[in-house]
Amino acid sequence: TTLTLNTNPISPDAQIRKAAIGAMKKCVDICNQLKAPILGGVNYAAWGYLTRKPRTDQEWDWAVANMKEVAAYAKATGNVIICVECVNRFETHFLNIAEDAVHFCKAVGLDNVKVHLDCFHMIREEKSFRGAVKTCGKEYLGYIHVNENDRGIPGTGLVPIKEFLQAVAEIGYEGPLTIESFDPSFEELAGNCAIWRKLAETGEELAVKGLANLKAIAEAL
Repeated sequence: TTLTLNTNPISPDAQIRKAAIGAMKKCVDICNQLKAPILGGVNYAAWGYLTRKPRTDQEWDWAVANMKEVAAYAKATGNVIICVECVNRFETHFLNIAEDAVHFCKAVGLDNVKVHLDCFHMIREEKSFRGAVKTCGKEYLGYIHVNENDRGIPGTGLVPIKEFLQAVAEIGYEGPLTIESFDPSFEELAGNCAIWRKLAETGEELAVKGLANLKAIAEAL
């Protein structure tokens, strides 16, 4: 999920915050139509929206209020789980680490709001991969992107995937683990995500080799 400046839940403009609720409810509707169980991503603020200041209490209250309404709608219309993705400081000032994401989920107070962890962002912001997973625990961890630090083939970079998967297993996580990467041939998407070089010969290679590496690491635990 990506929200824009015109659908920003933490905008000072009340009309934009209202539009954010409408946009998120539409995303929930699409998930219901597709029978997609999870709505993840940066769904608590506009992606790339930075105030050049730390998150404020007012922004927190706006985001929590918006998410409460959207999550209640998701419960009323189906079984969609909304997972808030903590991303790096260059993409948001709002949620960067698992601890803050769990705090946000608790503030919303509905059991269909959980945390979305992404290794690409974690290696930039967390002190410990294991610690971040344990902070979420089985109760709050709802979705995972197993990515490399360069968004290349998992298992070929700096991310401590063994440590991460071990912690995920220890808490009893049973949800999906997804490889999120970007093929530069999709120019608009790659440009938005700052992919300036080939990370593999093809998108298929990213997926096939990445999955093989993850399976090998998991089987060796």
